[in-house]
Parts: sequence; C-alpha cells; structure tokens
Amino acid sequence: MSLTIRHVRTRPASVDALAITVVEDDLDALFAGDDAPSASYAAGRGFTAKAGQTLVVPDAAGTTVYVGLGPADAVDTVVVRRAAAAAARAVSRHESLTIDLLDRLPDHVDVVEAAAAATEGVVLGSYRFDAHRSTPSPASLASVRFVASSGKGLTAAIARGDAVAQAVCWARDLVNEPGGSMTPREVASRVRAMGRRAKLKVTVMDEAAIERAGMGGLLGVNRGSEQPPRFVRVSYVPDGESAGTVALVGKGITFDSGGLSIKTAEGMKTMKDDMGGGAAVLAAVSALPGLGVGVTVHAYVPLTDNMTGGDATRPGDVLTIRGGTTVEVLNTDAEGRLVLADALTLASEDEPDAVIDLATLTGACMVALGRSIAGLMGRGGDWLDQVESAAARTGERVWRLPLPEDMRPQIDSKVADLRNIGTGAHGGALIAGLFLQEFVGHGLPWAHVDIAGPAWSDDANCELSAGGTGFGVRLLIDLLEHFVVPA
Repeated sequence: MSLTIRHVRTRPASVDALAITVVEDDLDALFAGDDAPSASYAAGRGFTAKAGQTLVVPDAAGTTVYVGLGPADAVDTVVVRRAAAAAARAVSRHESLTIDLLDRLPDHVDVVEAAAAATEGVVLGSYRFDAHRSTPSPASLASVRFVASSGKGLTAAIARGDAVAQAVCWARDLVNEPGGSMTPREVASRVRAMGRRAKLKVTVMDEAAIERAGMGGLLGVNRGSEQPPRFVRVSYVPDGESAGTVALVGKGITFDSGGLSIKTAEGMKTMKDDMGGGAAVLAAVSALPGLGVGVTVHAYVPLTDNMTGGDATRPGDVLTIRGGTTVEVLNTDAEGRLVLADALTLASEDEPDAVIDLATLTGACMVALGRSIAGLMGRGGDWLDQVESAAARTGERVWRLPLPEDMRPQIDSKVADLRNIGTGAHGGALIAGLFLQEFVGHGLPWAHVDIAGPAWSDDANCELSAGGTGFGVRLLIDLLEHFVVPA
C-alpha cells in the first residue's frame, strides 16, 4: 500500500475530500458558520464530536467530513491517530484527502507529534488485505495533505509516522495470509527479503540447525506437521554508539490446531493469528534502520504450525528445552510457551540488557482483560515501567499482572523438571508467565506481553482493520526509541 502524504500551509481552494476536526467544546460555534452544515443537520445524524466520530457532508464542490476529537482537554496523540484513521475510512473511495487538523489542535498538543500520529492513522485506516479477493475492494485513496500554517519539523514527522505505519501493515499482512500459505518457510523467505531491503542481518535456522541447537520445544511442537520448522534471528546495530542491547522474542505459530489436544472448529477459525507476536517483533525491527534508533536489537522468532499428524507430540511426552530443562507436555494446545522457552533461552545466552517477548499466548488473558488490552508480566520494575510508558504513548494498552510465587509449584512435574500447564483451573495467564520466567537468564530484566486479545479484530474501526491488527509494533518501536538500560 502506498500513500503520498505531505503538508500544505493553507487549505486548497478546491479539494476532492476535506476532513475538518472539531472538539466537543467548539461544536456549536463550528456549525453556526456560513460554510458549515446546520447544527440540526448534525444533530439529526447523531454527530456530537465524540472522539473518532464522523459526519460526511457531500456537495457539488466535494465531500467534507467532520471528525470528532472529543473534549478539548482529553485530546492527545492517541485521539489524533484515531481521528485521522476515521477520516481516511470515511472517504476511502476518493483519490485525495485534505485534513485540517494540525492548526485546530488544543494548545497542549504538540503539533509535530500529532503529525506523526495522524500519518500513522491515515495509513492504518486505509489498510486493506485483498490478496485473495477476485475483485479487490474499491478503495482508491492515493494522497493526503495535512494543513499546517507552520511546516517546522512536519516533513520528518510525516516520514516517521509513515515508516511506523508501514511496519504495522507488514505485520498485518503476515498474520492475514492463511496458515496454509504463510508457512514457516514462507515467513523466513519474507524476512530475508525484508532484511535485504532494510540492510539487516538475518539468520534462518533450518530443521537440522534447530536440532543441533537443542531446541526441543520447537521440534516437539513441530512433530505433527508436514511443514518443517524455522528459527529466525534478525539483528540491528545502530550507526555510532549504541545505548544498549534489547532482545525481542516473538511467538511464531503460523497456525494452531491445538495439536492432539485439538481446538474446536470455532476456536480454530482465527488461528492464523497465532504468529501475531512474531510478526510484531519482525515488523518492529524492520523499521529501526529508517528511524535511526540508537539501540542494538536482536529479534528471535521460532516458527512452526501446531498440527495433528501421525507422530504429533502426545500428552505425557517429555521435551528437552535448549539448555537442558525437561518439560512434561500435558496439553499440546499450550504450545506457545514451549517454542518461546527455546527462544528465551537463546536470547538470554546473548546477554542483552533487557528482554521483551510478545505472544498470543492464553485465552485466560482475554478472559481477564478483554479483547483490546494486553497483559504485562515480568521482572525488573524499571523495565516494566518503560513498557507501560510506551504503551501509554502509543495507545497500545497493557495492564500489569502479577507472577505469584505461591502459584509456582503448580508447574512442577512428577516425571520431569516442569509441566506445561498448571494443576489448577484458574490463573492460566499467570501460570504461562511463571513458566516462561524459568527460561529467562537470572537477574535479566524481562517483560512478557500476552497479546492474545488485541492481536486480532473482528471489525474495522478507526485505525484497526478486521483481521490481524499488528498490535505491538508501535509499542516496541516507541519502547526502543526511548530505551534506557534498566537499573
């Protein structure tokens, strides 16, 4: 997807489509103007300038869409991003869109930051996945202009916003492609191509290399599959002095049937999204060179599907994770933690300053937090604080959950070092976090983000598309841009 996005100092006299933002406080004054529709027209269509709400007014001169920002004192870059996305969706069949937003912001909002967020919004709101449609959707938006009386810093801000949003779209493409075609080998091929474009170092381990590396979790999950596994490592080293080293780990289950502990038909419908964490990690790294991020980053993504072939791992089988820890598999649908165990072990061996993993890991986290908030667990309060700050700035929400030591005995096995599920019926997200913690190097700051809910959306809404959302890409990029080695 390609959009031409730039700023202009004044509103053009003639436009194809024009978006005008409005805060709730200015609603009455705006619709009292000679060039605006009447207040009764707006009221009759339920327009109250609520954040992200749109009112489309077509006329002979072009289409005008009014976009709500909500209360003036609540406007921030999250609101701006959603408003710009809503505007792009409302006029998606027009070729060009002019957005009068930046000069209409409340004084407390930084215009440069708003320009970057608005750019992200129009790109994400324009996203379509049409790879398998015989007739693609008729969206035709090709160019966007932001009206701003001062152009200082806006060109760079727009470029940054576009780079971040394109990374999110790439993650969405990886997730939205069906599991039958987005195989581990196909993911690895696309990562290699990405690495060449972005000038990143990409290492792909095939099945033989994975065996030599002792990654028994990944091999065990892969046993029921016709598709061989892959393990991808991508490295970014900044020009000049590095501010530290961060390891990103992503779950890359390209399709999850549940294995022999098979899911229901309903439960399998969206399981091509089980690589959402891996896609987010890879996409975030792809944007780092263009953004000039000053941190060394290594990404680790184990790739396999979880199927029910004749030699699939059986409940009761014991796997040996890299490093020697043995795990009794009592539920083959708790497979993500097995492949992440190998990846976290390898990442810890490389001795980074901090580790963060993203994974569509547990339905229990969705029960606790719903579909739009990710669970955050880990150790190292300073590091977790940094993750929460990045989440707040980007609007990719997280909520901190505990890792209670009194629940740790639930993953002790009678025949191996660990079992992959707990002995109780509750707290499944916490049990998964406690399991992962066993494979993170001693004392290493570590954050685990369970994105099972927000990685997928059933509906398109503002910057979200139906299908894979790319959740986590913006959070990770922001986190790396603001990274400080944890105390």
